[in-house]
Amino acid sequence: MEFPRVGGGDEHRPARPGESPVQRADRNFAELISELRVLQTGVQFLFGFLLILAVQARFADPSTFARVTYVVALALCCAAAALLMAPVAYHRALFAKGVKPEIVRVSNRFARAGMLALFLAIISAVLLVLDAVFGLLGASIVTAGVAVFFAVLWYVVPLRRLQTLAREREAHSTKGRDSNPPA
Repeated sequence: MEFPRVGGGDEHRPARPGESPVQRADRNFAELISELRVLQTGVQFLFGFLLILAVQARFADPSTFARVTYVVALALCCAAAALLMAPVAYHRALFAKGVKPEIVRVSNRFARAGMLALFLAIISAVLLVLDAVFGLLGASIVTAGVAVFFAVLWYVVPLRRLQTLAREREAHSTKGRDSNPPA
């Protein structure tokens, strides 16, 4: 899912006072890495849970649905781990090559894809566990609620805020043009 750009891409927004483009890219990358640390912890917990689940006695004879859901959850968790670690590998490969703004742009894409994979992995794992607890119907209902909750917090709320910011910026730029008539 791609968020709309407010006022153009990141490179078009003003830097902090006295901040060079390189300093800005450094700051943006540091902020991104900090965010990825939080996500990576979630991936590690989920990955550990899924690996341990496969050797549990209760999971010795899973249904076909449980087996497929498990494999999907595990694969999505692996994808999330790879995507959320990719910015570090990409940075390391291009370190000191003078392409930090590119590193930030590509790393941001990795992070967004990783968040989507993590979202889907969480939903798959919830479905897997709740299927064992409630059966498929109950699991599907509760999992749908969990999916909506995550989607609202991770995607809808930020997207709505971006749309509000875009309207506010448009109103502000229109107001500035209206108050300064041509001479």
